[in-house]
Amino acid sequence: MTDAPGDIDIIEKRTVFQGYFRIVSYTLRHALFGGGWSGTMKREVFERGHAAALLPYDPVRRQFVMCEQFRVGAYAGGMNPWQLEVVAGMIEEGESPDAVVRRETEEEAGRTVLDLWPVQRYLASPGGTSETIYLYLGRISAEGAGGIFGVPGEDEHIRVKVIEEEELKQLMDKGELTNAATLIVAQWFFLNRERIRASWKA
Repeated sequence: MTDAPGDIDIIEKRTVFQGYFRIVSYTLRHALFGGGWSGTMKREVFERGHAAALLPYDPVRRQFVMCEQFRVGAYAGGMNPWQLEVVAGMIEEGESPDAVVRRETEEEAGRTVLDLWPVQRYLASPGGTSETIYLYLGRISAEGAGGIFGVPGEDEHIRVKVIEEEELKQLMDKGELTNAATLIVAQWFFLNRERIRASWKA
């Protein structure tokens, strides 16, 4: 990491939209690398909370259990709206990221997490949102996996798919994993596959 100036001057902060999500407007300036201050700038920040996501993996069968569902942001961005994804959920107040991924793995994929491997915490898009995502690899059994899942009251409609290791690698190599959490944890898995198998004795 490079040394960075730490001073930030918040001139005004106010909520300009509150709906399903929230948008906060900042008027601020910040210290410059070479000394002095930036000009006064106005930036809007998209606030949706923080999330936790998990790639369910069966080290015995060498299979992943993944979710396919409709995503309006992908549709609006001109991408395939039916996204192949990891299990994920928003972190509620007082809830730990570990608890979120365990709960969501049961709700979205019908699997029980047997072991957790923390991977990374990252900013989803630091130029415009405060959202961070905690990433995990989760040891599960893929036996009998598949079907339709989700919480009906939350308009979730999720198709659960079993994906072989090499199939996921091919999808990644062909650029067909198009959401960040899935792509990051898949890349991490293939960089660390032998270490994971040794630890989970697969």
